[in-house]
Amino acid sequence: MAEAIAFDIAGGLASKLSSLALSQIALWWNFKDDIEDLKNTISTIKAVLLDAEEQSMTSNLVKNWLEKLKDALYDADDLLDDFSTEALRKDLLSGNKLTKEVRLFFSSSNQFVYGLKMGRQIKAIKARLTSIGSEAKMFNLVERDRLVETSFMSKKRQRTHSFAHKDEIIGREDDKAALLKLMLEFQSEENVCIIPIVGFGGLGKTALAQFVYEMVKDHFELRIWVCVSNNFDLKTIVENIIKSVANHAPDQNLEMDQLQKQLRDQIRAKKYLLVLDDIWNEEWEQWVRLKKLLMGGAKGSRIIVTTRSLKVAKITSKCQPHVLKGLSDDDAWSLFKEIAFEQISTDSPSSELVEIGKQILERCGGVPLVIRTIAGTLSFKNSKNDWLSFKDNELARISQNEGEILPTLNLSYDHLPSHLKHCFAYCRLYPKDHKIDVRTLVQFWIAQGFVKQSNPSQSLEEIGLGYFKDLVERSFFQEVEDDETWFTTCKMHDLMHDLAELVAGTESSLVDSNSSASEVSEKCRHVSISPLLIPLLKGKKLRTLLCFPKESEQSQIMSEDETWDLIISRCRCLRVLKLNNLNLNTIPRSIHKLKHLRYLDLSDNPNLKILPKSICNMQNLHALKLDWCVGLEELPKNIEKLVNISHIGCVHCYGLTHMPRGIGKLTSLEMLSRFVVDKDGSHGGADLSELSGLINLKGELTISNLGFVKNAREMFRAANLKEKQHLGALVLEWGDGNNDDEKSLEDLQPHPNLKMLKVDGWRGDAKFPSWLSFLKKLVDITIWGPSNFKHLSSIAQLPCLQQLKISNLTELECMEDHGPSGRQGDTESFFPSLKVLRLWNCPNMKSWWRTTKPIDDDSNEDDTTVIRASTMAFPCLSSLDIKYCPLTSMPLYPSLNEKLKLVNTSSRPLKQTIKMSIT
Repeated sequence: MAEAIAFDIAGGLASKLSSLALSQIALWWNFKDDIEDLKNTISTIKAVLLDAEEQSMTSNLVKNWLEKLKDALYDADDLLDDFSTEALRKDLLSGNKLTKEVRLFFSSSNQFVYGLKMGRQIKAIKARLTSIGSEAKMFNLVERDRLVETSFMSKKRQRTHSFAHKDEIIGREDDKAALLKLMLEFQSEENVCIIPIVGFGGLGKTALAQFVYEMVKDHFELRIWVCVSNNFDLKTIVENIIKSVANHAPDQNLEMDQLQKQLRDQIRAKKYLLVLDDIWNEEWEQWVRLKKLLMGGAKGSRIIVTTRSLKVAKITSKCQPHVLKGLSDDDAWSLFKEIAFEQISTDSPSSELVEIGKQILERCGGVPLVIRTIAGTLSFKNSKNDWLSFKDNELARISQNEGEILPTLNLSYDHLPSHLKHCFAYCRLYPKDHKIDVRTLVQFWIAQGFVKQSNPSQSLEEIGLGYFKDLVERSFFQEVEDDETWFTTCKMHDLMHDLAELVAGTESSLVDSNSSASEVSEKCRHVSISPLLIPLLKGKKLRTLLCFPKESEQSQIMSEDETWDLIISRCRCLRVLKLNNLNLNTIPRSIHKLKHLRYLDLSDNPNLKILPKSICNMQNLHALKLDWCVGLEELPKNIEKLVNISHIGCVHCYGLTHMPRGIGKLTSLEMLSRFVVDKDGSHGGADLSELSGLINLKGELTISNLGFVKNAREMFRAANLKEKQHLGALVLEWGDGNNDDEKSLEDLQPHPNLKMLKVDGWRGDAKFPSWLSFLKKLVDITIWGPSNFKHLSSIAQLPCLQQLKISNLTELECMEDHGPSGRQGDTESFFPSLKVLRLWNCPNMKSWWRTTKPIDDDSNEDDTTVIRASTMAFPCLSSLDIKYCPLTSMPLYPSLNEKLKLVNTSSRPLKQTIKMSIT
């Protein structure tokens, strides 16, 4: 891991040292030459790092040199960050951006002393790096000048072949059937159809391709197998295809033009099957060049591509890739017992061995390569004690030190660019089987400087999400979930976790016992720890401290003073500090000494009431998470000093009384989950106009206490909600203040991109605002009364609306102002996409439409006739929940198949539903 990290850090340092602001500051302090020398030294070292990567795989001397270099580069990065942080702390001066960046380095009281101190430190780190750089000469490292590196290309995977006996593939019956159908029955518009098989290393992609290759041999005139692996060289691939067809290699003196003619002649008008096994190439142009040469086959020709990357699959084929998953429990056990019990002399293994074997199998995750390797090891152990010893002692190490498992997965890691290697190795900090919050993971990467912003139009979070997508497509994560706009959670396979642990080395540690705490190196940079073990930490260069309390520790209260003293005194280089759910009562004033901190998570500490003012001196802070700190009363004053902050999370911080003045100056804010209006102005809090300039807000924004706003029309418009185009969800909470005509929803118009709207406690207008009908992307509306709304005509035609939840609307009479008989042409657009409808406590709602004809009571409930024009109403509704609404007539719901719940309402809706014979 050192080599990839070293390259990444060196690149970042080179960028920082080239900045105009640093140049101006160095000139002022008279160490411009030292800065220039340092930049040149790092550039020289960086030039040979790619070669050092390859040599480190076979030379411990180079590997150790890289470790020493990495440590020095980290220290240099800390020094430059310390330099710029001191400048940001004095960011109270006026002037343009560059003037600020330069002038803020100076202080009239201590500029001379500070300049001497920084000069000495820069000279020291320059000398250290120069010395380390000179040592590189003994390794004869070669300079490499390429922007995107593909590391360890000299490492070779064992070459694959086409033969596989069908009995060797246990299980996979569904996969076999699906692929055989694609091979023999699927009708493609093109003569040659490309079928990708995708999955991470060890799942059996090659074995499955071999099986299919044999099973369909009678259906193809030509069958060709080529293992592509690391090097996607067009000439080499063409030569191997010709060799497979002709059974001899082509003349080595042939040029590419001659080779491609031979290839075309070999496959022209012939129905062929070609397997391109283990493709890594993600460059579309290279693939297109090969594809053009392969399109001359007869109708029904097939190309099977096996790859670990979904991105490769998308490049190679328009066909939906066949994604391989782990074996079922039954198939996994069949494979395990066939191999593990092969050497057992008795006809059947003992029940004890079977039980131990099944416990061991749980560790294999259904991955055939893992199962085969572990079962093969156990097949030479016949006694119960041997198996128990293996389970209890060796199993945790087997995938790291033996067999093909991690070397196979490590090849996937080797092919990552350096910044993705950094990001993946960082995931070692999560406990196994932990459900990872993707947004938080991306914020960790940003805080550590892994995410590089080359395009100013993209936010760091968007770029970080792109990194995550890249890793997902390469199968480094599994069980990835999303909410249509963002990946939400994911997990890492145990095997991938082992790989992350291996490549991270001593860089990262997961500390869950006294012994593991004592093993943490003093040079360790990232730690995930049980909070009660924090006092045992020795390292002073930590950049990450994540606390994951065990369930047994949830009720234990930390010794706050001792813990904080240890963190603040020892961990001055921290970029990420996660102390959520630890029963914290206070945050010390000295927290500002963690001046490098970018990410601070104090969420789920309900006893926390205030934050120290000194937090506002942490100008590097990007994210401050306070979600579920229900006792928190206020955010610190002078919050405008947090000039780099992009995320302030205060979801469910119900105790907040106001927002601090100046929050509107934080124009970098992308997430502000809650804005609380000062009820009576007694706290001197911010008013709604401070929301005006926060046009980059994303996610969900809750605005509380709207009923207390004075000069409401002016303030509502000043909030400038209609310019917040990235905002996905808006919650408007009115509280117990006065609701009158002046406080109109009409003046709180959001941007048309809004997807979720909740109105809570509005008592004003009887009609919805006109802008609601323009929210064409709205998918979710919740309205909590009391309010004077009488009908919901303005939302009935919203094209994307999927969920509608109505509660406590005492004046609501109907859903639509006109009955279907008067709007025959509009019935099909009546809630056209609605899937979930919940109506609670609407005592005046008796019908869906306002009609002049009196509505019958339940005495006539046997009459279940439904107006024909209404049969298309709610065409997509699958869940209906009605409580305490005296409805006596209902439209039909042809898609109602998930939920029908009726409480204290007419039985007619149920009878009408039954009459439709809905299953």
